[in-house]
Amino acid sequence: MTDKKENKIAIIGGGSWATAIVKMLSDNIEQKEIFWWLRDEDAVAHISKYKHNPTYLSSVELKVDAKNVSTDIKHIISSVDTVVLAVPAAFLKSALAGLSVADFKDKKIVSAIKGIVPDSNQIIGDFIHQEYHIPLKDVAVISGPCHAEEVALEKLSYLTIASQDVDLATYFAALINTRYIKTNVSNDIYGTEYSAVLKNIYAVASGICHGVGFGDNFQAVLVSNAVQEMSRFVDAVHPIDRDIKESAYLGDLLVTAYSQFSRNRTFGNMIGKGYTVKSAQLEMNMVAEGYYAVNCIHQINKIYKVNMPIARAVYAVLYERHAPHTEMKLLAEEIS
Repeated sequence: MTDKKENKIAIIGGGSWATAIVKMLSDNIEQKEIFWWLRDEDAVAHISKYKHNPTYLSSVELKVDAKNVSTDIKHIISSVDTVVLAVPAAFLKSALAGLSVADFKDKKIVSAIKGIVPDSNQIIGDFIHQEYHIPLKDVAVISGPCHAEEVALEKLSYLTIASQDVDLATYFAALINTRYIKTNVSNDIYGTEYSAVLKNIYAVASGICHGVGFGDNFQAVLVSNAVQEMSRFVDAVHPIDRDIKESAYLGDLLVTAYSQFSRNRTFGNMIGKGYTVKSAQLEMNMVAEGYYAVNCIHQINKIYKVNMPIARAVYAVLYERHAPHTEMKLLAEEIS
């Protein structure tokens, strides 16, 4: 277990969710020292001087010592006991390039990444375990329902911290619990990770349906079926006793499928309206994890063969270039 007297924590990533986590940690009253790695040197200079991220959640004041904000990831990780990973899954390997097993020795890892590592098709916990020899008991996962934009506005939000070591989950949950963040703990690291991946795919589907003109009535049917599809998949991959209706699963799906802040829903909406994948990504200037996730899940499901009509439809639109309207009409005939 991490030495609570140290409480030195690094956040790896410079996006909106990484920025929100920095805010949660710095607003929490527990004594701690925060370190922050960002890839962009200009962003580091701006944050060090002005205490605001110039690109994401720019209105949020970030209470981090200037000396602890850096583009030197090896230095940042060597300075801490606990490392929070908050970069898009597609860029995790490049972010950690140059780091070795020795750099992660005796570290606790908290994944705030809601995606799957491409090529290897691994959830973050498995990737970190295999690549850097970190015991799974030293890995925790943050799941929602929670959007970074509402954290910035200090709107009441709930997070679940999952780990095979409940003490680790409890420790980190205490570090981010604030007057506007309530936390729960879980031991279902696989279920929460895969659910966080799947909900992004279903949010893309929700956006596509909205883009092609389906209304709220169909959206309700879509999300109801998405819950069932999610349950089938996580039960096939990691069959334990879990309640899919809990907020870490169903709640995270609902907010991602319906919220105005959901980048995956926004991305899907653009695809439904006729944007190409590339043009939608360029206009958003943010990563929609669901785009990468649906290909990874498609590959993984070749092993498990779970009935997943919604994920299959999203894959057909994004990777096989099927017409969104046609594919959603076919999906509407298949679900009920």
